[in-house]
Amino acid sequence: MIDISRGSSSIWGRWWWTVDRIMLFAFLTLMAFGILLAMAATPMVADRMGIEKFYFLKRHLLYILPSLAVVFCISTFNDSLIKKFALVLFFFSIFLTFSTLVMGMEIKGARRWISIFGFSMQPSEFVRPALAVITAWMFSEQQKYSEFRGNFLSILFLLSFLSLLILQPDIGMVVVTTSVWLGQLFLNGISMIFTIAIVILGSCGFILAYLFLPHVTARVDRFLDPAIGDHYQINRSLEAFSNGGLFGVGPGEGIIKKHLPDAHADFVFSVLGEEFGFFVCVLVIVIIAFIVVYGMLKTVKENNLFVILSSVGLLAQFGLQSFINIASTLHIIPTKGMTLPFMSYGGSSMIASSIAIGMILALGKKKVVD
Repeated sequence: MIDISRGSSSIWGRWWWTVDRIMLFAFLTLMAFGILLAMAATPMVADRMGIEKFYFLKRHLLYILPSLAVVFCISTFNDSLIKKFALVLFFFSIFLTFSTLVMGMEIKGARRWISIFGFSMQPSEFVRPALAVITAWMFSEQQKYSEFRGNFLSILFLLSFLSLLILQPDIGMVVVTTSVWLGQLFLNGISMIFTIAIVILGSCGFILAYLFLPHVTARVDRFLDPAIGDHYQINRSLEAFSNGGLFGVGPGEGIIKKHLPDAHADFVFSVLGEEFGFFVCVLVIVIIAFIVVYGMLKTVKENNLFVILSSVGLLAQFGLQSFINIASTLHIIPTKGMTLPFMSYGGSSMIASSIAIGMILALGKKKVVD
């Protein structure tokens, strides 16, 4: 029997009384919504593909147990172990991300996926949380030891990842990764001139992407001019929210998911809107916002720069990814193939999100326990 009493010396007991249970419960709530949406959205997708009706649901449920194990294991790490784990994860995932360019599967004009032992995965998903921790590590080390070239090393880590993302291409992840890195750099302290220079470089980068990457050009043009290109998915998505109204049409009763190719992945929030309505959508957004705001407010009380920068980076990644997915389905920004953490179907996304959560919980736990 697992002993989690306050005086327990077991790993479970020590974990339970040091972990942030409010944050943990919020994450588990999102995971529960993910299971509910997998039950609602995946059978139709499977039928459309001519495979067993509950194929995607079973696979989604299959990822739950290892995801929980990942959250638990990583949340027991101390700061030193998190740094080592992030470094190993970064280099291993960078190698796999590079491999996608050679042997990856091309989907919608991009090579982001690779098949390993029959499971397809997106390695770049695992680089992001590792990079956030490594960046915080490099910045904090330079603050402690002025002769240490932490800022320069962090730029090398960032550029090595961005170059692979551009070659895939995955401009949306470039934007998220760069934005998070800049946020960490800003918190670490930079001059106004350097800040302006970075903003100018970022703007130039976006302009170049628009001019020379056809899929970026197409997405931006479609967003700005409704008369251009194919708006099938986004129109169906908006129709789903309209059908759902305030209270939704009921679990399993949605009809738009029959016509949305990515209803179980990039447009799962649309399924939520149609079947559960406006108020449940707002509830999910509130939970996501709570995780980010609560985590940030807790982080500012820390006096460890590494913990502050790591936590802010990981929380910002989580918040930005969620915002991009939801905003895309609502046509607030150009569509971008980015999953909604814990709610979209996909093993890579769920495991990578679990790694990030485990790190957040590890960094935010009570440090002294006897």
